[in-house]
Amino acid sequence: MITITPYLYFNGNCEEAFNFYKDVFEVEFNYIGRYKDVPKADKHLFKEQENKIMHVSLPINTNTTLMGADNSQLYKGNVANNNFSLSITTDIKEEADKLFLKLAVGGKIKLVMKETFWGSYYGIVNDKFGINWKISFETNGE
Repeated sequence: MITITPYLYFNGNCEEAFNFYKDVFEVEFNYIGRYKDVPKADKHLFKEQENKIMHVSLPINTNTTLMGADNSQLYKGNVANNNFSLSITTDIKEEADKLFLKLAVGGKIKLVMKETFWGSYYGIVNDKFGINWKISFETNGE
């Protein structure tokens, strides 16, 4: 089985972002590691501040884990939050509303949650960290 896991890079505010996502999804970290934890033999690869996030893992559910890090010198230039969106589909309409409103705190609502012509209850929000989220509940014409 192939799985795809979203991995987000941040410009120094990864910990703040993932604490926010932890509250939104009401889950706990699987792992949070800092650049100071990198073994001495590999320190030459990383010139980041010691307390910045090297890797964080947040299980959203049994099939999806959100991962991230502060932008490393290895990935310089890859922090471009305008070329993707993270899409969440819920089983319950109220859960879609709850996630949408939590992600909107300090962010910008691009499309309010509403019934669509394609049979979804759907909205788009850009969170306070610049990440685009598409939230939906499949109504199937209900």
